[in-house]
Amino acid sequence: MHSHIVHAHPDPASYNGALTRAAERTLRDRGGTVTVSDLYGAGFDPVESGQHYPRRAEPDHFAPLAEQRHAWKTGTVPDDVTTQITLLEAADLVILQFPLWWHGPPAILKGWMDRVFVSGGLYTSGMRYDTGYFTGRRALVSVTTGAPRAAFGPGSRGGDFETMLWPVQYSLHYMGFSVLPPFVSYGVQGHGYSYEGRNSLEERLRGNLAAWASHLAGLHGIEPLRFPGWADWNEEGSALPR
Repeated sequence: MHSHIVHAHPDPASYNGALTRAAERTLRDRGGTVTVSDLYGAGFDPVESGQHYPRRAEPDHFAPLAEQRHAWKTGTVPDDVTTQITLLEAADLVILQFPLWWHGPPAILKGWMDRVFVSGGLYTSGMRYDTGYFTGRRALVSVTTGAPRAAFGPGSRGGDFETMLWPVQYSLHYMGFSVLPPFVSYGVQGHGYSYEGRNSLEERLRGNLAAWASHLAGLHGIEPLRFPGWADWNEEGSALPR
């Protein structure tokens, strides 16, 4: 199995970095191959703009999706985007590794999706959801947060992860991936959120890394999340009665 990790944290020494390295090690130890896109390390530009398209379809105004379709058709997709697409195409499993910032992913990861999920190339009106480009591949979100587990859930102080991760996971489903349940690393900053001492915090985080490795080793037995597909909608896109 070949896995690709999209890593979105600016500090290689962060706990997100430790999670990415643990995933690499675990997946390789199990006989797989792994590639990593370090978005900050590579200086990936997350802002979709006309400067990425020197051969514009419409020189007088910038319509992002139209320019993406034109670039795909004419073979002029930006090099940094082409690199990311090639890495995704080679993967059986894609892992998005990121911290929870303002109840969602860092802007660089959202911008990566804006630019890399190319209109007219990786999706069309009929090539989406359960007929998407990446049908048959799996995707998994691994996210960290500073607050403890008890602070999350419906109506809780930290918010509900099912709601906060829905845009990312639904977008992966939109692209055709089978989306596995997320792996959430709680309380990674520890200080100020609990009465643990430094040693107990480090011990807990080491235990979480071990749990992450164990989780990755058992992915074959995990059922993907359930999202609606084409058979669940009428022609207007509304949900059909069950």
